[in-house]
Amino acid sequence: MLDFETLRLIWWFLLGFLLAGFAIFDGFDFGVGALLPWIARTDSERRVVINTIGPVWEGNQTWIVLGAGAIFAAFPPLYGASFSGLYLALIGLLFSMILRPGGFKYRSKLPSPLWRSIWDHLLFVGGAVPPLLFGVAVGNILQGVPFHFDEWQRLFYDGNVFGLLNPFALLCGLVSVSMLVSHGAVYLANKTDGALQERAIRIAGIGPLVTITLFALAGLWVAFGLQGYVVTAGGAWDGPSNPFTKTVEMRTGACLINYSVYPWMGLAPVLGLTGAFLTTRLVRLQRPLWAFVSSGTSIFGIVATAGVSMFPFLMPSSNHPSQSLTVFDASSSHDTLMIMLISTIIFMPIIIFYTSWVFRMMRGTVSSKYIEDNSHSVY
Repeated sequence: MLDFETLRLIWWFLLGFLLAGFAIFDGFDFGVGALLPWIARTDSERRVVINTIGPVWEGNQTWIVLGAGAIFAAFPPLYGASFSGLYLALIGLLFSMILRPGGFKYRSKLPSPLWRSIWDHLLFVGGAVPPLLFGVAVGNILQGVPFHFDEWQRLFYDGNVFGLLNPFALLCGLVSVSMLVSHGAVYLANKTDGALQERAIRIAGIGPLVTITLFALAGLWVAFGLQGYVVTAGGAWDGPSNPFTKTVEMRTGACLINYSVYPWMGLAPVLGLTGAFLTTRLVRLQRPLWAFVSSGTSIFGIVATAGVSMFPFLMPSSNHPSQSLTVFDASSSHDTLMIMLISTIIFMPIIIFYTSWVFRMMRGTVSSKYIEDNSHSVY
């Protein structure tokens, strides 16, 4: 049997893996949707763009279900604090995501240009708004969220939805949008041909450079302008889950401490920056498949950077720092984590195998001729 501390660390890694998987796989769906009204200039081209992700977008959403489920089962206080404190933002996120299935299913049902244009722009909203809100959420968590517990450990959120829209959080939102739009452009460079592919390559060559710039700016802000959190006393790594057992202080640049204590964590921002830079090079060298791998690596590095910079914190409290949630005081019981780990070992390979099989079966480009020949059976 694994000890409690080890299980908590494993589930911290697994949670990061699931969230990174969501950003990589569902991320290019969002990026393609955000590009739809702008990269495709004719109705035929827009149908091509939609059908590049048509066979895979529903399966890709498995990752967000797994991520949310992991938060709920492995770190229940984190689930309660985030899903209640960020409730209105999450409602906006869900409404924007609901536009996607409607757009895919109904967009081409009528030949009316107005009808199709409306759905095209709704698909844009469904592609651009979720990455923005996810980034804003991460930006707020990095700064700390205003919540506290009473003596019975009941959660109270002390902020409002307008407080979430602060400058640093919006910058993180822009990083997220730029990152996923670039990823979507690289995906389209793999799945289209002709003029549409050329436009995708141009965007894929510029987008990662924008991501690098925004990511570096956010990093400098975190290092020199943002107060982080440090556990100064208590907080046993193998003790019971209780957020009242530690003392926490806020310090400027505290997010950099982990990189000196655990040097291997520096690999995360290096992957984020290097992957984005290689993506631009590979796209220009006409290697779109390798560019997609490089883009996914960059996304993994950027998502991991947020996680390792905060460790061991999962969700700091800005107004009651000592009640912040960490990996070691916000987890489920030892038995729960062990049972979940066994289930994950069984089912995760099945999900990865199925995802790989679907992408292999759906490989190849989508052309305008294919859309014309199968007009009544495709989106």
